[in-house]
Amino acid sequence: MSVGLDHLAAAPRLLVALDFDGTVAPLVDDPSTSRITADAAAAIARLRALPATWVAFVSGRPLDTLAALTASGPDALLVGSHGVEVSIRGELAAARLSDDERARMTRLEVELEQLVAAVPGAWLEYKPVGYGVPTRLVEQAELVAPLQQAARDAADAIGGFTTRLGKDIIEFSVRDVTKGDGVRMLRELLVAEEGGPVAVLYAGDDVTDEDAFAVLEPGDLGVKVGEGDTAAAERVADVDAFAGLLEALAAAREASAASH
Repeated sequence: MSVGLDHLAAAPRLLVALDFDGTVAPLVDDPSTSRITADAAAAIARLRALPATWVAFVSGRPLDTLAALTASGPDALLVGSHGVEVSIRGELAAARLSDDERARMTRLEVELEQLVAAVPGAWLEYKPVGYGVPTRLVEQAELVAPLQQAARDAADAIGGFTTRLGKDIIEFSVRDVTKGDGVRMLRELLVAEEGGPVAVLYAGDDVTDEDAFAVLEPGDLGVKVGEGDTAAAERVADVDAFAGLLEALAAAREASAASH
């Protein structure tokens, strides 16, 4: 086990914050069929059962979808829509759009619907404060870049959108909030509740997870799942390898708790 995991195993208080797709659940063509792997789910359950240990999910998925896919109970810590939506033990901090934001979203929706209709396999994904254009099912690869550029141009022409390019998706949001903001909020909440510092493990596979890696502090650990440039201190090959890392952390933290 790495030095970073050894430290987290013995930390007095630990937040394990996890991206969903591509981190604990394999990437699939139909996002509605995505599920946490059995090994990752077992490791998460072990971690949640330990004292002063919390598991949160931080995702680009809308909050209601994230809650359903993670089978989260009333004590769940969830950050959806890249930090825009937050649910803290059932208390919802929902996005409240202004009239101007809603008007800009409506204009962009019309533009994006026309663009995706012209590209077989593309579709429009509706989010609380914006839209996504997934391209995983687009078989004509040469159509993806022009579609994404046209979508960018449409958003830029309307103005006021934050654009994020992820794996096989481009997303537009009228709120400039990131996964890093979500992780920071979760840590601040737990520090206030517990009266002491909270170490953080954050794991993710996508470009948008770099915002979360960027807010990690000394004593925290970032884990990149898969390939790509990253600021994370550690990397694992895939979802199964990350499940193994979670299992190792759970076992080490169980041993640390038993020794105190």
